[in-house]
Amino acid sequence: MTPPQEPPAPADGAKPPQGPPAPDNDGRTGLDAHLVVAPTPTFHLDITLTATPGDVLALLGPNGAGKTTALRALAGLTPLTTGHLHLDGTDLLHTPPEHRPVGVVFQDYLLFPHLTALDNVAFGPRCQGATKSEARAHARDWLDRMGLADHTTAKPRHLSGGQAQRVALARALATHPRLLLLDEPLAALDARTRLEVRAQLRRHLAEFEAVAVLVTHDPLDAMVLADRLVVIEHGRIVQEGTPADIARHPRTDYIAQLVGLNLYKGRADGHTVRLDAGPAITTTEDLTGQVFVAFPPSAVTLHRDRPTGSSARNLWRCEVAGLETHGDQIRADLTGELPLAADLTTVAAAELDLHPGAPVWATVKATQTHAYPA
Repeated sequence: MTPPQEPPAPADGAKPPQGPPAPDNDGRTGLDAHLVVAPTPTFHLDITLTATPGDVLALLGPNGAGKTTALRALAGLTPLTTGHLHLDGTDLLHTPPEHRPVGVVFQDYLLFPHLTALDNVAFGPRCQGATKSEARAHARDWLDRMGLADHTTAKPRHLSGGQAQRVALARALATHPRLLLLDEPLAALDARTRLEVRAQLRRHLAEFEAVAVLVTHDPLDAMVLADRLVVIEHGRIVQEGTPADIARHPRTDYIAQLVGLNLYKGRADGHTVRLDAGPAITTTEDLTGQVFVAFPPSAVTLHRDRPTGSSARNLWRCEVAGLETHGDQIRADLTGELPLAADLTTVAAAELDLHPGAPVWATVKATQTHAYPA
C-alpha cells in the first residue's frame, strides 16, 4: 500500500476537514461492497464483501489472488472499475481516502520516523480538528490501552517489532474508524513476538465495535483473529464461512493445503467414492453424487510391505517423492495410486527406512475420512 502522507496538522481551533457524506439509506450499518477492479490487462478482481459491526473478516489467498488489491480498493487507494462501496449506509465511492472513516495498519506499520509514539497516535485526531492537547491526551489513552504507557516518548527506531505494531494499531484506532483494514499486521514479527502480539491483537479486535478486514497469508492468524474467512483465488471468491467450517470442508487444493488436509473430488455411491482421477475411497458417510473427501496426513499409516489383517478399508501402493520436517514430525510426499501427504514420527520414518524413491503401502481407516457434497 502507499504509505500515509503527512499533511500539516491544523492549528488549534481550526475547523476539522470535511468528513464523509451523511448516510443515504435507512440506517443500515456495516460494510456492503462489490469490488470490481482491473489493475492490469491480465488480472480482474470481482468480489462481494459484507460484514456487520463487530465482525472481523479475513481475506486469504495465494500470492496474486487479489487480497491487497481489495484492501486498497476499500481504503480508496485503488479506484473501482465498477461496483459499489457502502459503509454504514454511506456511499464512499467518490469520497477521498483522507475523508473516509477508515483506519489502516500497514504491513510494515509505516510510522512517521521523526515523531514519537505519542505524536504518531495523536496525528489522526489532530487532522480531525482536535487541539494539540486534546489529541495528545487521546493518544496517551490509546497507548495506555496497548500497554505502551512507558513508551510515549520513544521514536519508531527505538521500538521493538511488537511495540511498533501496537503503536500502528493505536494510530489507526485513535480516529474512531468505522472500517479497520489490517494488511499482514503480524508478518514483520519474529515467531515468539508474533505469538504474543497475535493474542493482544485478538483482544483488541474483540473490543472493536465496527468492521475489521484482515489480509493474511497465515492460516493461524486468520483462524485465531477472524470471525469469517473469505478465500480469494484469481480475483474471485472460492469459499467463505467460519474458520471451523472452512477447516472442515475445504473446496480447493489451496484451502486444503492451508488447513493441512489431503483433498480429493469424486462421485459417491453409498460409502464408496470413485475419484475423478485415481482409485476409490471408502468413507463412513453414505452419499450420492459429486463429493469431496478429506483426511489429515496424520490419518495415513505407512508400511514397507503390503499389510495383512489390517482393519483399514483404504489401501494404496505409493512411492516416496520427498521428505521434509513438519513441526516435530516428518511429512512424506507420496505419489502412485493416490498422491497424498503422510505425517509420521522421526523414529517411524527411520524404522521404515524412508527415502525418495522408496516403495510404500499407505492405509487410511474409513472412520478417519470425511466426505461432503461438492
